[in-house]
Amino acid sequence: MNEENFSVSEKLVSASYVRQGVQARRGHEQLIRTLLEQGKCPEEGWSESTIELFLNELAVMDSNNFLGNCGVGEREGRVASDLVARRHYRLIHGIGRSGDIAAVQPKAAGSSLLNKITNSVVLDVLRFSGVRSVSSCFVVPMATGMSLTLCFLTLRHRRPSARYILWPRIDQKSCFKSMVTAGFEPVVIENVLEGDELRTDLQAVEKKIEELGAENILCVHSTTSCFAPRVPDRLEELAVMCAKYSIPHIVNNAYGVQSSKCMHLIQQGARVGRIDAFVQSLDKNFMVPVGGAIIAGFDEDFIKEISKMYPGRASASPSLDVLITLLSLGARGYKKLLAERKELYTHLAQELKTLADRHGERLLNTPHNPISLAMSLDGLQANCDKAVTQLGSMLFTRQVSGARVVPLGAEQTVSGHTFRGFMSHSDAYPCPYLNAASAIGITKKDVELSIKRLDKCLKGLKKDTKGEKSESESSPSGPDDQTVP
Repeated sequence: MNEENFSVSEKLVSASYVRQGVQARRGHEQLIRTLLEQGKCPEEGWSESTIELFLNELAVMDSNNFLGNCGVGEREGRVASDLVARRHYRLIHGIGRSGDIAAVQPKAAGSSLLNKITNSVVLDVLRFSGVRSVSSCFVVPMATGMSLTLCFLTLRHRRPSARYILWPRIDQKSCFKSMVTAGFEPVVIENVLEGDELRTDLQAVEKKIEELGAENILCVHSTTSCFAPRVPDRLEELAVMCAKYSIPHIVNNAYGVQSSKCMHLIQQGARVGRIDAFVQSLDKNFMVPVGGAIIAGFDEDFIKEISKMYPGRASASPSLDVLITLLSLGARGYKKLLAERKELYTHLAQELKTLADRHGERLLNTPHNPISLAMSLDGLQANCDKAVTQLGSMLFTRQVSGARVVPLGAEQTVSGHTFRGFMSHSDAYPCPYLNAASAIGITKKDVELSIKRLDKCLKGLKKDTKGEKSESESSPSGPDDQTVP
């Protein structure tokens, strides 16, 4: 209520009680005012009542919620289901206009304000997470792959004769398809094996630049976050190389915001060389539903150019989800999650090493990967060719999600290109292995339960290879496998 309504209320309720209510209301309003003035993630998280007050205030600014509105157009923010309307806090118009996803909508001042403040808060988070010099970003309602495609399509207008994208190999289909969908020819640069780690072959990248001609190359498409034993690309060296040859550089930072090491690589790459844009997933870094990403960079004009490439208006749901999440957590809460993730990475590494030693395997030495770990499965492969893939199935039935089992020699054709040793980021990695990751939101219980169930699966497979009946065969869906640690 406004001041006039509070004043009228004093005729119905004791003035002293009303004044208390006014003071309480002003506490909420002060938080909202600070957010609008500073555009930064609040240090302390907000209560749900403050967030809902803010969203309701935004919603009444949109034309579909005007009391006297009578729409005669084709897009009037009409919603048939009240449940759907409540799910979106009646912010129905989405974001942007037909020519620019960042533009303000005349019919939707509230939704437009939501979009602006979300982009500002997310920019603040990218800065305090490690990329201090990032100048601009926007939330786009597409996952990482399509967001990368949008970046490549924008570069096409700057480099119309370019045909190729140089891509240090990472076995993730959407990364590869993002380039093909944009109409370019990916040039796969195989990684080099250094110890257990797969690292960027810088000499091969430079050789391809000289072979194809810099003017024919749209960009270098590098990666930070990845599955071990693949480790983040040598971003600083690639950035220097891109600056040297005047080639754009797009970084796939899919789940790298949660890693200070990945963010530091981007910051350093931009400092010493060239990084045009970096793309990160909302769900992987901020624990919101799938369907959104952040496109960010160091040249505000280029980021605006990308936003204008998006055709038509866009769903506000990803922006709404990440804003609610960050307002709930606050900067302190998000930083706490980042610290916990890093601590649990060390714990997961210790537990996996202990388990590997127990079963005659080893934890692969991948110190340059700050999120993902890998444990060899040499012994399992030696006992039975099918045991490695069987382990993956057993883990899945025991509700261990996210673990990847990578056998030797797999082949996969993606958009016409055949990858040998698919999932291992290499034509011939020396051993099969299992991946596990310490990603944001992981708990100590997740680590301990997964290790316990993995141990049980490995023991069962060993019994199988000795001709004995394993526990996995005798009780494939028993309570111990499904719900009890």
